[in-house]
Amino acid sequence: MAIFKKLVTALRGGINEVGESIIDTQALRILDQEIRDADMELKQAKESLANILAQQKLADKEVKLTAEKIAEYESYAIKALEANNEELALEVAEKLAQLETEHDNYLKQAKCFTESCKNLRQTISQTEINIRNLKQQVDIVKATESVQKAQSAVAQRYGGSTTKLQTALDSLDRIKKRQEQTAAVLDAKNELAKSDSANSLDSKLEEAGIKSSNKNAVAILARLKEKQTS
Repeated sequence: MAIFKKLVTALRGGINEVGESIIDTQALRILDQEIRDADMELKQAKESLANILAQQKLADKEVKLTAEKIAEYESYAIKALEANNEELALEVAEKLAQLETEHDNYLKQAKCFTESCKNLRQTISQTEINIRNLKQQVDIVKATESVQKAQSAVAQRYGGSTTKLQTALDSLDRIKKRQEQTAAVLDAKNELAKSDSANSLDSKLEEAGIKSSNKNAVAILARLKEKQTS
C-alpha cells in the first residue's frame, strides 16, 4: 500500500509539472493578449477623458455666462429701485434667483468634471506606466527564451568530442594541410622552372660564343704549371 501511495503521489507530481509546462508555454501568448486588451482599454479611457474635458469646458462657459447675466440683472434691479419701481425690481429679483440657481448648478458640474478629469488623468498615467513595464518584461522574457533555445540547440548539436562540429574542425585541419602541401609543391615547381630556364639560356649563349663555358682541364693544367715554376 505504501508503494502504491508513492506511485500515486509521483504521478500527481508529473501531471502538475505537465500542466505547469503547458501554462508556461502559453504564458507569453496570454501576456501579449493582456497587453493588447490593456492598450484598447487605455484608448477608450483617453476617449472618455476627451469627452469629460469637453463637458467641463462647456460647464465653465455656462458658469461665466450666468455670472455675466447675474451682474447684468443686478444692475437692472438697482436701477428699478432707484426709480422707486419695486414691482419691477421684484421681477428682476425673481430672474436673479433663477440665474443664481443655474449658476450654482453649472459651477457644481464644472467642479465635478474637473475632479473626474484629474482622477482619470492619474489613472491613465499609471496605466501607461504599468503597460510599458509589462511590455519591457515580456520583451526581456522573449529575448531570454530565444537565447536559451539557441544555446540549447548548440549544446545538443555540438555537445561532445565526437560531434559534427569536431568532425568538421578535423576536416578543416586536413584541408589546410593539403593546401599547404600543394602550395609547397607549386613553389618547388616554380623554382625548377626558373632553374631550367636559366640553364637553357646559358647553353644558348655558349653556343653563340657569347659566354664561355666552365673552366676546362687545359686551363686548369696551365694554372698548376704556373704555380710550379713560381
